[in-house]
Amino acid sequence: MLFDTHVHLNDEAFEEDLEAVITRAKENDVSRMAVVGFNKKTIDRALELAEQYSFIYLIVGWHPTDAIDFTDADLEWLRQLSEHPKVVALGEMGLDYHWDTSPKEVQFEVFRKQIRLAREVKLPIVIHNREATEDVVRILEEEHAEEVGGIMHCFGETVEVMERCLALNFHISFGGTVTFKNAKLPKIAAEAIPIDRMLIETDAPYLAPHPNRGKRNEPAYVKLVAEKIAELKEMKYEEIARYTMDNANKLFGIQ
Repeated sequence: MLFDTHVHLNDEAFEEDLEAVITRAKENDVSRMAVVGFNKKTIDRALELAEQYSFIYLIVGWHPTDAIDFTDADLEWLRQLSEHPKVVALGEMGLDYHWDTSPKEVQFEVFRKQIRLAREVKLPIVIHNREATEDVVRILEEEHAEEVGGIMHCFGETVEVMERCLALNFHISFGGTVTFKNAKLPKIAAEAIPIDRMLIETDAPYLAPHPNRGKRNEPAYVKLVAEKIAELKEMKYEEIARYTMDNANKLFGIQ
């Protein structure tokens, strides 16, 4: 069975047909999902979903594009949420230099605060990195993120960057981009990743894998990611499913 370790079922894109989306996921071997809340609105909705469905777990944090709105009260709220039995990680946090919505200095501060909180509450962290690789890895190193480890979400960097992340006790998660014909880096990284540090995700409703690229993504499509990685690593789909499920459960502390 499959664990979609990063999905936004709390997105408005799923308001009209959530039950059908969940049914399709189950029909395609998905038995667990981690729903990500990254600001006040999406965290509130993620909490509702986790309380409604036994197979949904929570990742809560503050997205770098929303860093400008982050307050000390929000940090305290995240600290309180970290005690929720369904919260398995903090995030997604990190840096985003593509969207000019929060100054870099503010992103740095909010990122560092969340890493320090994760070390305090002993939860892994989920990293968002867009066009900011060197600064992301540098801050993770400076803040001793290896104490909690976590996930490099939707990885698409070089093997050299991957090795630095592995040294920081991080898992590498692959999404729909590994199926894109013109996306070389995710494929090379997926071939090279040690099997015990690999995870899979959809990031739905974004980044739908081939042959659904450009359409709304959904958890059922994580099977396409697993099948592509099996092809790249010359392994059976069932092996990829088993390893990635075991890796996610171990990282998230799920029995």
